[in-house]
Amino acid sequence: MLDFTWKVFSQTGNIDTYLLFKEMEKERIEIPGNFDEELAQADFPVS
Repeated sequence: MLDFTWKVFSQTGNIDTYLLFKEMEKERIEIPGNFDEELAQADFPVS
């Protein structure tokens, strides 16, 4: 979803779309145990 939002912003220059992108990006970072983290941990398990 972040990629789509960024693509729309880059094509339109709409500031509201950029603000939505930044809000979504912030929420993604704040959510503990997000999917990307889980994938990274699966690749490099901590002993």
